[in-house]
Amino acid sequence: MNAPTSSSLTLFQRWWLAVRPKTLFASMAPVLVGCGVAIFHRGPFRLGAALAALLVAVLFQIAANLINDVADYSKGTDTHDRLGPTRVTQAGILTPAQVWQGVGVIALLAAACGLYLTSLAGWGVIGIGLSAALGAVLYSLGPYPLSDYGLGDLFAMIFFGFVAVCGTTWVVSGTLPWAAWPAAAGVGALVTAILVVNNIRDIETDRRAGRINLPIRFGRQAGETEYASMLILAFAVPLLLFILLQGQVWLLLVYAAVPNALRVFRQLRAAQTGPSFNQLLAKTSRLTFLYGALLAAALALSGLIPVQLFGFFTAK
Repeated sequence: MNAPTSSSLTLFQRWWLAVRPKTLFASMAPVLVGCGVAIFHRGPFRLGAALAALLVAVLFQIAANLINDVADYSKGTDTHDRLGPTRVTQAGILTPAQVWQGVGVIALLAAACGLYLTSLAGWGVIGIGLSAALGAVLYSLGPYPLSDYGLGDLFAMIFFGFVAVCGTTWVVSGTLPWAAWPAAAGVGALVTAILVVNNIRDIETDRRAGRINLPIRFGRQAGETEYASMLILAFAVPLLLFILLQGQVWLLLVYAAVPNALRVFRQLRAAQTGPSFNQLLAKTSRLTFLYGALLAAALALSGLIPVQLFGFFTAK
């Protein structure tokens, strides 16, 4: 791919390219869902904590992107024939030292937000933050990088699903209601789907770099099946919640995103070139944000203005 050069970009443009802004919307979705769960529970709601959690999620995503950028360059995974969007270290737009300095700045900002959240929710926040930071590093670095051994998808589900949603609910409300767990699985599945697009696009280059993941082991069709499975899991969650919450009609709002999901899946099956896969990355990220916003709204409305169709179950 033809990449921009350092001389053709301003300093802001270089760093804007480095943070991969199209991925940041997806990182916001779990926080929105966690806030929705907190409102559904009708307990205390700390607005300051919600805003801080949103900022932390974006900062962690930026840090993970920067670490991945410099790590893949250092390991030789990113080369001139990569099909994905421009990586600033490989393209010579930023030096490895500059990227690591950026990681340090982001870490300090996240730590400041973490201290604020700790003052609100207690010392457990530090444990959550440290585990998330360690995961961001181990995703790309260490003797057994998660992304090299087919564990990146599990990482996404755990940290961008369960840790992000449940952690947000806890710091915002001081409680962890049961609804946080299925909601976390739903949004985590779509974040995982973003990685699946990456894995399908990079089958050949990742194979040459010695990586192992589902599409490399079993072929592109296996990756497409995994993507479809993540979509099915995501949209099974509001149905499960609909049943358990005595037919809360607001949860049906989430299905407004189904046509978008079907279009993206059809485009995945047809994609053949790097640019088409890169468009799919952005579209799956937007789908994740849309799903998260709808699920958060549905949960919040279910708590504030409950409208139930039946009463076979008692879940609250």
